[in-house]
Amino acid sequence: MATALFINRTDLVKNTIINGSVDTDRFIQIIKISQQQHLQIYCGTALYDQISADILANTVSADQQLLLNDYLQPMLIHFAMVDYLPFSSFEIKNGGLFKHTSENGQAATKDEVDFLTQKHRNYAEFYTRRFIDYMSFNASAKFPKYFENRDEDMYPSKSAAFVGWVL
Repeated sequence: MATALFINRTDLVKNTIINGSVDTDRFIQIIKISQQQHLQIYCGTALYDQISADILANTVSADQQLLLNDYLQPMLIHFAMVDYLPFSSFEIKNGGLFKHTSENGQAATKDEVDFLTQKHRNYAEFYTRRFIDYMSFNASAKFPKYFENRDEDMYPSKSAAFVGWVL
């Protein structure tokens, strides 16, 4: 099944510190990965697949559009930044792996990248908490697919906090 992206380049550039001159190819795959890894966890597979199919078919309902605009897109914008920032200065070309430097700027330190990543994680968690609260009051009436996961599907998570890795 094809996956529709829930945000586009403009959404990311207008709502983050990504400069408009950054090539879309540098981050578009991160949007897809972030969407699959983060949004699907909170929507559950059935609702996630339904929204994706409706976007592709151009049949998004008013309730889905509200869910996208007010909850899922803000979540995805900031989750995409969480996933993109650690890779933002690197590129692989024929000659190997390169780290970009600016002629009129200074490369960010690891601590600075970690700080920005954590800020975006906090933003993403805020929007995720809002989404979970919204769904707890509206899912039964407006989004029955939220409850239709089975077998190997991802079931919606009710926790918005990233508590780190447990080993």
